[in-house]
Amino acid sequence: MEKAKVYFTDFRTKAFGDGLPTKLKKLIKKAGIGDLDMDGKFAAIKLHFGELGNISYLRPNYARAVADVVKELGGKPFLTDCNTMYPGSRKNALEHLECAWENGFTPLTVGCPILIGDGLKGTDDINVPLTGCEYVKEAKIGRAVMDADLFISLTHFKGHEMTGFGGVIKNIGMGCGSRAGKTEQHSSGKAQIDETLCRGCLACQKECANQALDFYEEDKKMRVNQDNCVGCGRCLGACNFDAISFDFNAAVEMLNRRMAEYAKAVVYGRPCFHISLVVDVSPNCDCHGENDVPILPNLGMFASFDPLALDQACVDACLAADPLPGSQLAENLAKGDFHDHHDHFTNNRPESEWQSCLAHAEKIGLGTRKYELIKIK
Repeated sequence: MEKAKVYFTDFRTKAFGDGLPTKLKKLIKKAGIGDLDMDGKFAAIKLHFGELGNISYLRPNYARAVADVVKELGGKPFLTDCNTMYPGSRKNALEHLECAWENGFTPLTVGCPILIGDGLKGTDDINVPLTGCEYVKEAKIGRAVMDADLFISLTHFKGHEMTGFGGVIKNIGMGCGSRAGKTEQHSSGKAQIDETLCRGCLACQKECANQALDFYEEDKKMRVNQDNCVGCGRCLGACNFDAISFDFNAAVEMLNRRMAEYAKAVVYGRPCFHISLVVDVSPNCDCHGENDVPILPNLGMFASFDPLALDQACVDACLAADPLPGSQLAENLAKGDFHDHHDHFTNNRPESEWQSCLAHAEKIGLGTRKYELIKIK
């Protein structure tokens, strides 16, 4: 496979010149976003709205810049993300939208509608068949994501406590999975019910196709039949009271490979374009209700048609940078007994692992890790 083209620009701007949103517009135009036929087409722009309390997510200004370019090209853009597997401020569409609004994402600020990709309760998904993959036969992807005519990912590149970093593949694969899809990627286990939270409403039982939920009249509580439960996660979206949960018990390598296969389900055979900003590189995911001092400098904006090449380019740029003083990464390296892995992401979170994701993505044909970096001003 020939090298993919990855376009790059830094965060430097001239005094009284163009701002960063305008620079982002120039970058994606140079990278060829205009080659996509957008005339009258619905364009999903996938990004992370940030958990409440976290302020390291991408500013709405960047999303506005991308939406404006899509509209210039005749497209009909909308911002989207799918609901979370875990309780928090983004587990259903109502709370998710309120979180997005509180974090500055409104139709007025971003210039386009905002849709939650897997619907009100995270159950509005499409089973997307996969070929050439090893772990996922059918990916459960948010319906609005798949209904769109074309797909654009806008990624905040940062550290991650499990996958080493959160890049394009994670933004697409994990981010576009419905609640059941996220469960399939994260968990190798079965449902659990906290009886202190269960209201006995029977909503979860209606979603179960495997007769794995038994209701006990004597105490009006639901319990899991572990013999019948297949861990599909359908019950998760049905519960309004956070009584149902799944452990994040999949091995990191398994999580990475499933995530790459989910990303393939989203992008394969459809017009796509990908953008990644290495800025405010927090040590953990934007799903946290807090953020910490960035571990690396603000390095720049990247864009490509190849999601794997884009992740590889961002990784290479990060590994070539110096850790920021006072960050979690720098503090780890300063410990006398710390084992230096010579890898910023592993040094940041030694329990994490990222190589398996990119290796598997290349194996299943998601893209190539070989790229040509084209720098623009």
